[in-house]
Amino acid sequence: MNAARCMATVVLAVVAIVASPAWGQSRNQAPGFTSLPTGATVAIMPADIELFSISGGGVLEPKADWTEAASKYFRTALLEKKQKLGLRTVELAEKDADELAEINTLHAAVAGAIAMHHFGRLSLPTKGGKLDWSLSDAVAPVKKVTGADYALFSWVRDSYASAERKAAMIGLAILGVGVGGGQQIGYASLVDLNTGQVVWFNRLLRGSGDLREPAPAAETVEALLRGFPVAK
Repeated sequence: MNAARCMATVVLAVVAIVASPAWGQSRNQAPGFTSLPTGATVAIMPADIELFSISGGGVLEPKADWTEAASKYFRTALLEKKQKLGLRTVELAEKDADELAEINTLHAAVAGAIAMHHFGRLSLPTKGGKLDWSLSDAVAPVKKVTGADYALFSWVRDSYASAERKAAMIGLAILGVGVGGGQQIGYASLVDLNTGQVVWFNRLLRGSGDLREPAPAAETVEALLRGFPVAK
């Protein structure tokens, strides 16, 4: 009986090792990647940001003025953060950013898939629990115009309950019905421009955060880039 138990324990241990993403590997990093190489240059891609107001009925209504302010505050905070991290960075010229906008769209799709299948519950057996995603050679133009080794992509959607929504939440709460308010969803991806591989990824999914003011926007950037793999 003891021998059988020992054998079962060994089998379970082997299964656990095989099922784990990678021995000692962070879930936020691709297999074999631990940090940026010393001297590597990172292209800062234009942040893909949009803010919404939630109507009393729960409809998301885009707010252009909020989005414009948030984009400015986010960019300022991101540049301050890269200085703290000691990153060597380059930004896209406005003309290049416009021409390469489709790459940001591709990143949004890939980042959404990573959030769903790597951090969410719909895991893909073919990935083996590893951060194994790529933008392929679609990022080659970024390397061509910037000469960078990596690119940092960011995507954020933020929503805020309107006065009508807040009133509805209170009224329904009295009746014992819970309805949600605003939510902040964000993705940050570090992509190797030589291979297209996503080597680091982080996700925000929370009911707090605010991009409409400088200080909370800086906090969002801090949260989004927590654990960023700087060169050591």
